[in-house]
Amino acid sequence: MKKLLTIFPWAALLALGVISVPRLARTTPPPEGHPHIRAAVQELREARRELESAAHDFCGHRKDALHDVDKSLEQLEKALECNK
Repeated sequence: MKKLLTIFPWAALLALGVISVPRLARTTPPPEGHPHIRAAVQELREARRELESAAHDFCGHRKDALHDVDKSLEQLEKALECNK
């Protein structure tokens, strides 16, 4: 019994070390915050490219749509920057 009491602290320390090593050795970066906002930014950029390269002006709405997309991108990027 006495031998068990002298081994237990070392075994506990060893177990703690084994458990904590994978957390410290994280090889993947932590996930970025606000994935939906980041996805929206990407989609707006793609929509902007489509609007710019379209063969027609969408019944006169292309200019306003481009302006609104630019303003939306600006606001979303400011929001993400503010959160850092």
